[in-house]
Amino acid sequence: MSHPIQLVILITTLPGRGREQIEAYERLAPVVRAEDGCLQYDLHQVAGDPDRFVLIERWESKSALAAHDATPHMIEADAASPAFRAGPAEVVELAATPLA
Repeated sequence: MSHPIQLVILITTLPGRGREQIEAYERLAPVVRAEDGCLQYDLHQVAGDPDRFVLIERWESKSALAAHDATPHMIEADAASPAFRAGPAEVVELAATPLA
């Protein structure tokens, strides 16, 4: 059985370029949310720092995430992001912890 995948993606833009990250997300979010298997795709700005963001993604399965990563809109977005990002995003996959 496949389990949902949850990712936290840490993004830092070049100084003063945070607005470009928000605009890129606003264009991309409706398309991503319409993909099969997308459960959540939400961008949050770090309080007090207009150039740092956290993107939270949840996918029904690893295969849904893999299909998302291979879409033309994600390939295009990944190619465009170095223009305003300070470096590659850090992708953290979360694991469920058993409750005591």
